[in-house]
Amino acid sequence: MLIKQVTIYYLEMPLKTPFKTSYGIMHTKSLCILKIVSDDGLEGYGELEAFSAPWYTEETTNTASLIIKNHLLPMLKGLDIKEPSQINQLFQVVRGNEMAKSAVETAVWDIFSKISDQCLTAYLGGNQGDIPVGVSIGIQKDTTELVRIVGEYVRAGYTRVKLKIKPGSDIESVRQVRNDFPDLTLMVDANSAYNRADISILKKLDQYNLAMIEQPFGVTDFVDHAWLQKQLSTPICLDENIRSVSDARQAFELQSARAINVKIARVGGLDEALKIATFCHENGMIAWCGGMFEAGIGRAHNIALAARTEFTFPGDISASNRYFEKDIIKNDFKINNGKITTPIGSGIGVDIDQKSLASYCKRREVIVLN
Repeated sequence: MLIKQVTIYYLEMPLKTPFKTSYGIMHTKSLCILKIVSDDGLEGYGELEAFSAPWYTEETTNTASLIIKNHLLPMLKGLDIKEPSQINQLFQVVRGNEMAKSAVETAVWDIFSKISDQCLTAYLGGNQGDIPVGVSIGIQKDTTELVRIVGEYVRAGYTRVKLKIKPGSDIESVRQVRNDFPDLTLMVDANSAYNRADISILKKLDQYNLAMIEQPFGVTDFVDHAWLQKQLSTPICLDENIRSVSDARQAFELQSARAINVKIARVGGLDEALKIATFCHENGMIAWCGGMFEAGIGRAHNIALAARTEFTFPGDISASNRYFEKDIIKNDFKINNGKITTPIGSGIGVDIDQKSLASYCKRREVIVLN
């Protein structure tokens, strides 16, 4: 398969409500949609998940799009692609920039599943049907508001809830939610807001029957996470630390964590995500699929990945209406008893709502490769 043309759509999608983490408050999600067209006229779609500022990883929407245009796409000019995993290997010469790589690589996976006339779920080896999913809730103004929001999502069918925490917004929030929802599968995510000096706080979290504590320390702190894990019964989950299967192996060897949040964009695409999931399965670690405030295209890729049997814990996938009033796909993903149904159409299985796409699009670029 040869890639003839790539269109990059630059979108600004307002969030329904502001989302607060230890990093700050987000009101709008900036993202890019990549549409690649093959020499046979097939279209594949990928989503660039980098944020507008480099607070999650070093990448931003602007820097990642430049890497795509100036470095990644030129490598594909005239290249006969035999299988999608070839892209991951090809892009290894470019250091880092995993989100830029993922945007291109996932679009290639979409095309190859269409070539095989399969839905991406089946093409990846996943089980079609319903998969359990969870929801992530940002830091709220007080515990009363937090409990109210958790209650809304529980009534909507979510059976796993993740709370964002930071120093000063942690123990009391968890205590109150656990008190009101004693049987809820509950976890917390610190986004690197703590360090060794906060050990007393993290030990207090141990008493609330949490499924896991996600990314308490810094993004390079494998040793410190290992130090912490030895002192907690609650599993530590690593997110920002993990960019590759090599990182997953390091976390396992050092015993830095018992779980890994696998985000397609953060690890450079589906091929590396599959390698990480396989490693976790073979070594007794929990693997689950994380979210990046995706629009419908990125969400479809997540669902296809999360349908693999290695993913044994509900992912941060959520319904289409979780973050946006209107998505860019025609058939929104909905929650039914805490589960989302995998798409059955060819490729990622969703149709683009061109009118909605145009309404969010600030500009677009067309790059001809062949």
